Amino acid sequence: MGRLVDGIWHDVWDDTKSTDGAFRRTEAGFRNWITHDGTPGPTGTGGFAAASGRYHLYVSLACPWAHRTLIFREIKCLKDHIGVSVVHPDMLDQGWSFVADWEGATGDRLYDLEFLHQLYTRANTSYTGKVTVPVLWDTERQTIVSNESSEIIRMFNSAFDGITGNSDDYWPRSMRDEIEEINTRVYDTVNNGVYKCGFATTQAAYDAAVHPLFDSLDWLEKRLSHNRYLMGDRLTEADWRLFTTLIRFDPVYHLHFKCNRRRVIDYPNLWAYTRELYQWPGVARTVSMDHIVRHYHFSHETINPHRIIPINPVLDYHEPHRRDQRTAA
Repeated sequence: MGRLVDGIWHDVWDDTKSTDGAFRRTEAGFRNWITHDGTPGPTGTGGFAAASGRYHLYVSLACPWAHRTLIFREIKCLKDHIGVSVVHPDMLDQGWSFVADWEGATGDRLYDLEFLHQLYTRANTSYTGKVTVPVLWDTERQTIVSNESSEIIRMFNSAFDGITGNSDDYWPRSMRDEIEEINTRVYDTVNNGVYKCGFATTQAAYDAAVHPLFDSLDWLEKRLSHNRYLMGDRLTEADWRLFTTLIRFDPVYHLHFKCNRRRVIDYPNLWAYTRELYQWPGVARTVSMDHIVRHYHFSHETINPHRIIPINPVLDYHEPHRRDQRTAA
């Protein structure tokens, strides 16, 4: 991640530094929507109709926000309809790059660009905002549809149903209010909470983030003691939004971001839940621990200036999850 200002590349974390040492994430800059017929979505402009082969997804296998979109591409049967380019795990002075010398990195499959920021300026030559993954690209209009992961997964959830024949609904209308309540807490204290811990530059900012993080993990553990999924017996987007943080927690966030009161493996229900979601058809192939571990420890020089890659715990996500033997909290 990063941004271009007057032609000069700046680390994205420059945007989020504050006088109190707290990490603050800036908002996505492209907020259009793909709809089944091209009518405008909740934000942005219209003209982005669902069509096989028209759209292309740019992702990092390391990034939890991009990971959400890869999961929905799998579970909504979109692999044959939306292409993917995967960046290199290292995010250095030019931001995300398309160097393809790392297993799983594909290079830019559309334009053979060197860096992701070149895609942003291809969409808008005067663009100076942040450069992040995921990016949903429209090959017909040669522009970015969206770089907001929470909205991309909702497009994938329903816009292409008439093309794929997959009508599985992970954002059911009757549950939306409660899903939003859960998403709001999980985003603030868990998804983004680990970053608030990791990028805090004062003790007070770290303390203000780390306690709500573990309060929420305790709350989730209790909720999963009587629910199979966050919303009960029905799997929803709330589960997938949480999963991409949980799968990174023990390998990265526990050590690298100082989120070390407990690990996910120390929570019986959360650990079983994480393994169950990992074993969901198609999901395991969206997880690349090599990219995840390499990216965080090598790219965040302010946290790990010597770029030493730790040995890491050996975790078996293939172990039977036994969700029928949940532990009461």
